[in-house]
Amino acid sequence: MKKRYQINKQRALQKFRAAAQESQQEIQLALPLPEVVTMISRGLMNVAMAVLIKLAEEMMNWEVGQLVGPKNQTQVEREFERWGKQRGYCVVNGQKVPLTRPRVRDKRQREVPLGSYQALQQASLLDEAIWRKIMHGLSMRSYGEVVRELETSYGIEKSTVSAHFIEGSRQQLQIIETRSLKEAQFCALFIDGTYFQKQQLIVALGLTLQGQKLILGVRQGATENATVVRQLLEDLQERGLDFSVPRLYVLDGGKALSSAVRKVAGPCAQIQRCQVHKIRNVVDHLSEEHKCSTRCKMHSAYAMRDYADAKRALDLLLHQLMHLNPSAARSLEEGMEETLTVHRLRVPPQIRKNLDTTNIIESAFSSVETICRNVKRWHDGDQRLRWVASALLWREARWNRLQRREQLPLLVKELELAVLRKTPLRRSSVAS
Repeated sequence: MKKRYQINKQRALQKFRAAAQESQQEIQLALPLPEVVTMISRGLMNVAMAVLIKLAEEMMNWEVGQLVGPKNQTQVEREFERWGKQRGYCVVNGQKVPLTRPRVRDKRQREVPLGSYQALQQASLLDEAIWRKIMHGLSMRSYGEVVRELETSYGIEKSTVSAHFIEGSRQQLQIIETRSLKEAQFCALFIDGTYFQKQQLIVALGLTLQGQKLILGVRQGATENATVVRQLLEDLQERGLDFSVPRLYVLDGGKALSSAVRKVAGPCAQIQRCQVHKIRNVVDHLSEEHKCSTRCKMHSAYAMRDYADAKRALDLLLHQLMHLNPSAARSLEEGMEETLTVHRLRVPPQIRKNLDTTNIIESAFSSVETICRNVKRWHDGDQRLRWVASALLWREARWNRLQRREQLPLLVKELELAVLRKTPLRRSSVAS
């Protein structure tokens, strides 16, 4: 909950903007030419800074005049009065620059916030500037040495930068957690759990009909925990994602993911198990001499275009593994049909390679590892979520749209037919 002084500052900013929009008054600046020449010799940034500070002070004086009235003129009914000046700052290029601000008080001697000063001092600008620089790979420890461009700047020490990055990264996490999903039309959802810095993180990513990839949610927890996954899906539902629409769900090998998706989406869910995870799980049961051949056979089966051919090749491999390693055979048999969902739906091969694995999330997490390499100490709380959400949004803004996205309507059509074929079967089984 915001405090009273924070609410007053916001109201002052809104009043200032409204008054400035209605005013036709012009602000004129006068700088002595010798001073301008001296500042140019030290760099053009110093000239721009002097102009900015002068403009800021004139803008604040204009607002004071609107509140109090003309200076040195008696006004019996005025509500506010001037109360000297005080040192303050404005944010320029992610750095704090000092300036002098006027003060105003009311009849009860209470401080009256200036909307113009709040506009100059907005911390969100500093939070965003710091967040972007750190996402580019700049370390907090060297932030001040790298970005210091102005002679009078301050507020870029490690502790200050860290505090502003925490606030900026929390804003990025909030973007993911509150993003509306009502307008977007998702034809596929990718959900995967990744072990990151001794914690399991679950990420949901959506693919729109236009081929755009969007991060939908991040949760801390294990994929084996169906409660965490179900809460993630229910949160997506509250934000506008319609689970009654036929959709492809690309999941890793965790049973909790499949269980939660079926419970929330019901018959409209067509589940595609990640083929890379399945190959990895099967091969892990085998000795070194059999790993390579089994891996190649599974890759060849999944690369087949027709569902019947791929199913026949996997059944043959299953029969061979029963004699070689029953544990590997049971791993292949578990959920094998769900690894062939894109084959059964006759998804075009050009886009199938993007829909049969959770590689999109895996590649995103490789960027997360790169961005988070400068973090030396991980603490409890929301630190991991903040960093991961920031890195994922940073990566999302740089994703290209899906190639051959014009074939996605074919996927939607096959999904609708699959749901229609599944529904009568359920009704007939109930009747019998």
